[in-house]
Amino acid sequence: MPVRSGRLEKRISVAIPVQISSPLDPATTERTITENICSLGIRIFAQHARDLNERLMISSVVGDLRTLARVVYCERLPDGRFGVGLQFQGMAVNGQIVLWPELRVEL
Repeated sequence: MPVRSGRLEKRISVAIPVQISSPLDPATTERTITENICSLGIRIFAQHARDLNERLMISSVVGDLRTLARVVYCERLPDGRFGVGLQFQGMAVNGQIVLWPELRVEL
């Protein structure tokens, strides 16, 4: 019997530059990159640890997409960065992840 990974959907590996910020303090932003995505969420690399259930605004570096996400996990990586799992707060559209007009990822 196969062992479940806990994932509801397959993730797609893609490196996309994004900015993250707190909705409470939008002036404090961190520019980072994604590791993978699916219609439910995204994993990013961050320089600073994030709190479980913290809300973050994700903004595309190219284009004007902004969406709210919730931190579902944060783990320290061997290189000192943090792998942060973010759950989108309402973003999937017809089986596609639309990160900005130039990039559509079919699921």
